[in-house]
Amino acid sequence: MYTITTTELYTLLRNHQLLVSSPIDDTLPEQTFHHLSYDSRDVQTQTLFFCKGLAFKEALLLDAITKGVTVYLSEISYDTQANEILVTDIREAMAVIAQAFYRHPQDQLIKIAMTGTKGKTTVAYFVHQILKDAYGPKVALFSSEETTTDGVHYHPSVLTTPEALVLYQQMAQAVENGLTHVVMEVSSQAYKTKRVFGLTFDLGIFLNISPDHISPIEHETFEEYFLCKQELLLHSKKMVMNHESDHFEVLENLCQINHIPYLTYGGSTADYPVIAMDDPRAFELKSATDPLAINGNYALTIFGHFNHENAAAALLATAWLETPRNHMKESLSKCVIPGRMTLFDLPNGALAFVDFAHNYLSLLSMGQLAKEIRPHGKAIVMTGSAGGKALSRRKDMGLAITQIYDVAILTSDDPNFENPNAIADEIQQAIENPEVAVYREMDREQAIYLALSLAGPQDVVVLAGKGNEASMKIEGHDAPYDGDAIYAQKWIATQKEA
Repeated sequence: MYTITTTELYTLLRNHQLLVSSPIDDTLPEQTFHHLSYDSRDVQTQTLFFCKGLAFKEALLLDAITKGVTVYLSEISYDTQANEILVTDIREAMAVIAQAFYRHPQDQLIKIAMTGTKGKTTVAYFVHQILKDAYGPKVALFSSEETTTDGVHYHPSVLTTPEALVLYQQMAQAVENGLTHVVMEVSSQAYKTKRVFGLTFDLGIFLNISPDHISPIEHETFEEYFLCKQELLLHSKKMVMNHESDHFEVLENLCQINHIPYLTYGGSTADYPVIAMDDPRAFELKSATDPLAINGNYALTIFGHFNHENAAAALLATAWLETPRNHMKESLSKCVIPGRMTLFDLPNGALAFVDFAHNYLSLLSMGQLAKEIRPHGKAIVMTGSAGGKALSRRKDMGLAITQIYDVAILTSDDPNFENPNAIADEIQQAIENPEVAVYREMDREQAIYLALSLAGPQDVVVLAGKGNEASMKIEGHDAPYDGDAIYAQKWIATQKEA
């Protein structure tokens, strides 16, 4: 169904100044490609292959050639029997070629994107629920949890933001299926690696920013991380922003300089202040002017003022896109976000949350919530940190524990090729409050049982980091893992039987 010819390919690359110049005309003979791939395991008849990534190995190209690839794009010349097209930027080339190959599906969809250090998935689900209730199954979702291109069937996602070849293929599928909207999380890595190069969103949402994903293989500095996040503003027709975000003045100035319309939510000076109510699941929007006609009281299925703000962002975004408002309250009141804020009542009266919290902001927010709903109890957290990435998180998690928690159980969380005890050492070294009781248990199942067993009737336990994930990354492989919620349920059942 989708094709691109050699002539079209060369024209496209020349127009975008991506083709490496040659002293002679080395244009390849006319050929029609029916498939795009950067994975040697995914080669079909007439596949155009892309050699992408810092870790790309020539062996992968040779494997693709043995499977029938005759033409490939690369920034580096390889001595092979296949024909090569050299480009100045392989990732930009992937994006512009994918757009053309799939006939620019992005132009036929209303696109809503959200970025931030925490809350992207929650906001994506809120927005998706509101749009789905307004328009039926005509809304695609590309989140870190799930993907749907038909509005009916959902499957687990691989990346927060897909690679360009996958992204535009998914958008094309959505268009084929008659969908009208796409809701997608956009990570900082998506901008750094140009997965969304050339893509303009109808509306962008900026949630918050704090140091995260700082490591040699992600972002070398916070400044780079923040600059990548800011790209969403520069590639959105209008913006919804958290007025209480760190560095908000930078974001506001960027919008003003570039004449990007924006609305804010959050504190008393925002366009839409978010007012907490007695019910920890409820909040009020109270704008002085209410240009979007959404003032009122709203209730969620989940706790926390930070989730009130997430819901406010979704309300502003959907209302500004002229979504019918008659189902918005109901949409928020029934929306469930996988792996976020799953609540368990323990037999002795304590509460336990299973949540994906895995960085400073999210851990701190969960601790503040624990203190808010049980002010006379202890806040207990069980957490770890992933191996081989986001190395700055470890110190930041120790800082969050120092500031808000009474008890911490350090455990494994996708250690991959690292020693989980060494990761725990780094977290513990950053816990500067001597009043915090710190335990170590690298068997995550046993760590969950320990955390729950330490809770008194007035305490709150936060089982943080993995949410509803059902695998553990160990030495490059996804080892089976039943899940934090399953183990919590198992422990509760044994206590009730005792």
